[in-house]
Amino acid sequence: MSRIVSFGAFLLVAFLVLGLTVSGPPSGVDRFVAESLGNGWQDTAGDVASVGSAVLGPVLPVVAALGLLVAAVVVRRRGRPELTGLLLRATLLLAVCRTVSFAKPLFERTRPRVYPDFSFPSGHVVSVASVGFTAAVLCAWLARERLRLVVALSAVAVFLAALCRVLLDVHWLTDVVGATLGVVGLGLMTAAALRLLPARGPTA
Repeated sequence: MSRIVSFGAFLLVAFLVLGLTVSGPPSGVDRFVAESLGNGWQDTAGDVASVGSAVLGPVLPVVAALGLLVAAVVVRRRGRPELTGLLLRATLLLAVCRTVSFAKPLFERTRPRVYPDFSFPSGHVVSVASVGFTAAVLCAWLARERLRLVVALSAVAVFLAALCRVLLDVHWLTDVVGATLGVVGLGLMTAAALRLLPARGPTA
């Protein structure tokens, strides 16, 4: 347990340090990636990325949270209070992970192009990473044999969300990296506090 919390704290500190470091002018790496991928945001690639961002964005954790709450009500009616508690704690975990986006005013980073709101961290990537992290934790409890698959699918979803935001030229590379660091770091610490980690296997 202490290792989980320590690693989570390390990632959260890394998130904060990265945010403070990039709050000024963009780094060479950020500029290179933006110039390489972000110039076509008005072309076909941008159209595809817009669709991807609509799906892999803030709507995702809302749908996931509602699904978890409905599932909690259903299993409660079926007389499975332990599973109900697990689903409710997972919903809280998801909500806490999503709050990483609220850190944007701390850094006040500007976007690569004119666009509303601050840039660091990417709210879209935070949303997808929050759902992916919560899904992995639940899978560790309920279907451990599929954990690797769920982690892999979550990683792919986070990557695609990040790629879409960079292609649209509304986020720097470090914005999407920071979003991932923040969610995993805060997620590990919160999951440990909610007694979701380490997972104890299937819940009766």
